[in-house]
Amino acid sequence: MAEEQNGAAANADAQQVQFAMQRIYLKDLSFETPMGAEVFKKQWKPAVNQELNTKTAKIDEDLYEVALTLTITVKLEEETAFLVEVQQAGLFGIKGLEGQQLAQALNTACPTILFPYAREVVDNIVTKGSFPALMLPPINFDALFAAALQQAQQQAEQGSAEKTDA
Repeated sequence: MAEEQNGAAANADAQQVQFAMQRIYLKDLSFETPMGAEVFKKQWKPAVNQELNTKTAKIDEDLYEVALTLTITVKLEEETAFLVEVQQAGLFGIKGLEGQQLAQALNTACPTILFPYAREVVDNIVTKGSFPALMLPPINFDALFAAALQQAQQQAEQGSAEKTDA
């Protein structure tokens, strides 16, 4: 009997947690070729640098905007061949999660959904710029989130250690 009550309570909790993608949209896009036509005269041996950032905002109760920003800089020797910045965003309905669980959903599940869209935009715009296709490798947002938490914890520990030393 107690097991049935515990099972019913667990089912009620599971039913209250909701995660729904409402909309995915391109929030911002920038493509630059600072070298102009000179870039096409050079031998193509690019050095690719990728920067990644996520930003979240609470839009309404249980509605969040997550924006994934990818900045790709491709250089030939020391000169920038092209620069692409994509801000792929989405609206996500999230209910029943708070604190650490909400932070994890916003920083892992949402960017994981957005990344393939951003990657396709990068590949498409680079090709339209007359450069070779640029397929970005997958990103493990769970691992990035775990590393960020670990780094924050280490910084907090160092800060408290410095206060006790002073």
